[in-house]
Order: sequence, then structure tokens, then C-alpha cells
Amino acid sequence: MAIKPPPIGEVFQQVNDLVGSSGIKEEVDKSMRALVQSGLSKLDVVSRDEFDAQTDILKRTRSQVISLEAQLEELTQLIDSQTG
Repeated sequence: MAIKPPPIGEVFQQVNDLVGSSGIKEEVDKSMRALVQSGLSKLDVVSRDEFDAQTDILKRTRSQVISLEAQLEELTQLIDSQTG
């Protein structure tokens, strides 16, 4: 059974608790943020705007497919009625 890692906010809190109010807290924060940003930049993610744009395109495409399927069905029935 795999162990689920803690949420990133919890990790930040644990590190802050360990460092306390020492002078290195800001340096640790910067290093942690840089580490997280580096990890996130390696992931294949898109911006919310790009996601929303692609969602809109998908909705339009689905609508067109449904329309074309209905037209195909009508034409198939027309052909079947003329040949049968």
C-alpha cells in the first residue's frame, strides 16, 4: 500500500515549525518555493485561460459532431428508403 504524501501546505508548515523564527527562515522559504516552482514547471500543465479556451472548443466540436451524426442518420435513412 502506497503512502500518500502530505499536502504541500502541510510540508511548508512543518518546515517553518522546524526553522522557527531563526534568521534562516526567509532563506528556507525562498528555497522551498524555488523547489516547488521547479517541480511544477516540469509538469505538463496549462493555464486556466488555456484550459477554458480548449473546453469551449471541445463544446463546439461536440455540438458539430452531434449535428453531423443527425445529418448522416437522415441521409442513411433516405438512401435506405430509396434503395429498399
